[in-house]
Amino acid sequence: MMEKKKYRNVFAEIGIAEEAVQKRLEEVKQFFFYGGDEKQVYYPVGEDMGYIMDVGSNDVRTEGMSYGMMFCVQLDMKEEFDRLWKWAKTYMYMEDGLNGGFFSWSCSTDGSKNDTGPASDGEEFFAMALFFASHRWGDGEGIYEYSKQAREILHDCLHNGRDGRGELPMWNLDNYQIKFVPTLDFTDPSYFLPHFYELFALWANEEDREFWKKAADAGRDFLMKTCHPVTGFSPEYAEYDGTPMSRKFEWMGSRHDWFFSDSYRTVANIGLDFEWFGIDKGQCAAAANIQRYLIEYARKNEYYKWFIDGTKAEEESIYNLAIPVTVAQSVLAAETEYSKEWVEKFWNLPMNTGTWRYYDNCLYMFAFLALSGNYRIW
Repeated sequence: MMEKKKYRNVFAEIGIAEEAVQKRLEEVKQFFFYGGDEKQVYYPVGEDMGYIMDVGSNDVRTEGMSYGMMFCVQLDMKEEFDRLWKWAKTYMYMEDGLNGGFFSWSCSTDGSKNDTGPASDGEEFFAMALFFASHRWGDGEGIYEYSKQAREILHDCLHNGRDGRGELPMWNLDNYQIKFVPTLDFTDPSYFLPHFYELFALWANEEDREFWKKAADAGRDFLMKTCHPVTGFSPEYAEYDGTPMSRKFEWMGSRHDWFFSDSYRTVANIGLDFEWFGIDKGQCAAAANIQRYLIEYARKNEYYKWFIDGTKAEEESIYNLAIPVTVAQSVLAAETEYSKEWVEKFWNLPMNTGTWRYYDNCLYMFAFLALSGNYRIW
């Protein structure tokens, strides 16, 4: 286990009372999990299962399920954690085939698979949440032997296609970078989580620990390259050299070389990585740059789709909450003249209700946990 760490409470640093922070944290938790119609995205199923629903898309995604498990372990919600994990393992997990050992990225709420492909961020969040559950609550039996389950996921992420299971690994084994999906040769900057890889280097199967340590280093190098040096924006999808991925594929409904949707998570991840490990290989500049670049837009509550150089695209972003909350989380990596204003803005923002609340409120949860000192290494 790691040496005990002290976590920043940035809300307290700007003068918000500890009691107010804890009260709001409880309110945020209740809203997300048990707020009722128009608020919650967690739904119990039967006696021992449950799912996180993308209500706008009417499906259950490994993104939301693994995020939900991370929220639960951070908030000491073991029953909900176990319900989510059993649902994911029962309905999303694929034993064999091209993606054997991985999880279907999207299922219907009845458990039927919408697709037999994985999304790589789900696997890394599942593994990290399971390790934390093992350390916080102890291992159980079967699928609740959390640490064993985590190690098995990480083994398959690197060894699929080499050990008789599946066909392709989830990481590029030559450059240590995570793939967008195993079958495609490009990446998603928001999938890079060096702070997770530092811990995988301690807790994964011993044969793979050196790989994970190199992946942490490579990840920070990549994030420095992919984030624009003026705006701090990263593209949704990127080539391995960090440049926006503008190639077209049949399955793509729109472009993904701009700052939109997935991209918002990148600076938030940079913030948490620096909070946990304090390593800056140049990637933290993106946090400072994005705070400065977007402050005038934030003051007017105007958020658009932008290209990474700051050129405005033709339409506003539908995620009016995701941008300010992730930029606020970036304060953990860079203090600027606008950091206090970003954190105050976040504190005064309510969670979203209605059809498109799922993604915004997931990122709100992460940011609130991180900025209150409650997104911790267990």
